Amino acid sequence: MRPPGFTLSLRRLLILLSAIGLLPLALLGFWSVHTTSQYQQREQDRALLDLARALSSAVDAELDGSIATLASLARAPAIGAGDIQSFYDIARDQVKAQPEWLAIILTDAAGKILFRTTDPFGTPAGHITDPDSLRQLLEVQRPLVGHVARGGRGKVAFPVRVPLRDEAGHLYALTAVIKPDRILGVVRRQAAPSGSVIAVIDADGSIVARSKDHDKRVAGPAGPVLTQLMAGGLPEGVGRNVNYEGDTLTSAFTRLSRHGWTVAVGVPRPSIGPASLAGITMYGWGLAASLLACVGLAWLLSIRITRSFANLQRGAAALGAGEQVEVAPTRIRELDSMGQALEKAASQHAAHEQERSRLLASLEEALAASRDASRVKDEFLAVLGHELRNPLSPIVASLDLLDLRADAGNARERTIMRRPVNHLKRLVDDLLDVSRITSGKMQLDLRPLNLAELVRHTTGERPGVPVALSAPAEVWVNGDESRLVQVLNNLLSNAERFGAGKPIRVLLEVDGDQARPEVSDGGIGMPHELLASVFEPFYQAPQQVARSTGGLGLGLAIVRRIALLHGGQVSAHSEGPGKGSRFVVCLPLAPAQLPAPAAPAGQPGVRTSVLVVDDNIDAAATTALILQGLGHEVHVAHSGAEALAVFERSRPAVAILDIGLPDMDGHALAAAMRAHADVPAPRLVALTGYGQQADIDRARQAGFDLHLTKPTTLDDLAGAVSDAGVETGQSDYTR
Repeated sequence: MRPPGFTLSLRRLLILLSAIGLLPLALLGFWSVHTTSQYQQREQDRALLDLARALSSAVDAELDGSIATLASLARAPAIGAGDIQSFYDIARDQVKAQPEWLAIILTDAAGKILFRTTDPFGTPAGHITDPDSLRQLLEVQRPLVGHVARGGRGKVAFPVRVPLRDEAGHLYALTAVIKPDRILGVVRRQAAPSGSVIAVIDADGSIVARSKDHDKRVAGPAGPVLTQLMAGGLPEGVGRNVNYEGDTLTSAFTRLSRHGWTVAVGVPRPSIGPASLAGITMYGWGLAASLLACVGLAWLLSIRITRSFANLQRGAAALGAGEQVEVAPTRIRELDSMGQALEKAASQHAAHEQERSRLLASLEEALAASRDASRVKDEFLAVLGHELRNPLSPIVASLDLLDLRADAGNARERTIMRRPVNHLKRLVDDLLDVSRITSGKMQLDLRPLNLAELVRHTTGERPGVPVALSAPAEVWVNGDESRLVQVLNNLLSNAERFGAGKPIRVLLEVDGDQARPEVSDGGIGMPHELLASVFEPFYQAPQQVARSTGGLGLGLAIVRRIALLHGGQVSAHSEGPGKGSRFVVCLPLAPAQLPAPAAPAGQPGVRTSVLVVDDNIDAAATTALILQGLGHEVHVAHSGAEALAVFERSRPAVAILDIGLPDMDGHALAAAMRAHADVPAPRLVALTGYGQQADIDRARQAGFDLHLTKPTTLDDLAGAVSDAGVETGQSDYTR
């Protein structure tokens, strides 16, 4: 059932429906108000633009007046006759007559200053504050207005320049340096709206005059928002502006000045005009009156309806509580039908509850039985592994002992015996591994390892069918070495069983960011429909009654689980029956590692005192014979008490202990050996048929240095006694 989300009471819903009925009227009113507001805004924009044009015309008139005054001065006879000093006196008198003029400057056609009225005649020439406008005047030879700037003496002014020639035809530039106050006076004489901000900006984008904070902003740049508004290249425009004071304005600008100047006028942006406010008020009162009338009617109607719904609610609550449901009749037909449906549902609910209680009781019994069965299964598998490995251990040890003696007369018999023994050991390991997989207890010890070296080592140790290997020197992955060896062994065993005696091919290659070990054979192959099922636990292809290939159907299931735990995957491929099979494992690559330092060489020739404790007489005897064949001194005990007595007497360097002893378990025996303060603690090795992870962890906690699972190999047994196996880690702890 989906969550209800936002809900409303019936009373509020009726009121809301009444309000929605007034929605068209409200929309019409707001549309009218909006239209009026838009009209007012357009009128305001037009008025602002007219004001900006008027100011631009006034500024142009003021500049034209200054140009006319300069042009009249340029017609003085003194300059026509080339009398510069006399013309200097006339220019100085003209500056005195113009309060906003700071100086008059005369320059020749090369731009050299001939005089400046603020300096005595003949004073060495200074520099021009606005050389660009002077250069432009000499090029175009017509009057122009320069850029506002702060001069060398710290005063802000702008130049008005006119060209002139004397009777000899020499070209001069006559410049009036004018204070921006002259333009500010023009701005202040305008009848601008209250709160407005007016700015006159020269062609370079600098402020010439500003109605607000003139002294602070003059000669500075226009505001960034205003500059962006004027950046479109249009001669005029109106838009939103934020001035230096942070006020939001509606600004109009025009750059139609003959001198390239821009005039901008900004007024505060009103939220709504007076006409719009009046319209909103009128529509608001009308809507409020209509809404109140509708709400009153909806309220009266909702009282009657909610009273009937309250009866239904009480009936529904009784239904949920499993009580008898009685709904009082109403005068609303639909509500009466709902009441009858509730009463019928109550009777059905009672019947369903009885059936549900019966089913829940049965389910609890089934769950309890399932838990008991799972516990019994785990206990059975643990006992099965122990009971199968214990008899296997002396058999394997006896075969190892025969191999040590290297008797050529029984070599063929040993080979025949070794194959079924290894097959039986693999079946036991697969059965226990699949139990760990199904219970989620399989764990990995991941560390960087050279997969190429692991593949070469694993394939090189396999007897029987020849293996053709192709692998690079190094392929690094993060993996559990023992589990990856198990993967390769399972795939190789599968290829031997179904390869019809043909050579096995092993290929290791790198594909992108993955390592791809591949095992293929030329055997019986698989049909297409079998490929999707080969990795399922206990699944096997149809076989003959003789079951010549054997197995429990667990090896490939274990391969897939180990690959998944490594972050990889495995796939099966075959072109059909009789065309062989190919299994590809994909594992993530890891950064290459530096070569590990070589382990110190063991000393197999050193004679070591070893205590072997096992209640299985055959297993203890064969283990002792193997160790004696390796040159060690061996003491044998078959119980915990006997082992302690031998330990105190012989003080062995290594103690190989079975866990399941008749008088005390191997863990208690290990603790007793370590508790002898007067006897050096031996290296403790657990050799047991219990090989699950919990057994390994418990042995580590009991102080064992190494855990071996029966039946162990000759190499592992030799390594357990030699000095090379003393350093232990997670991967070295079990063998």
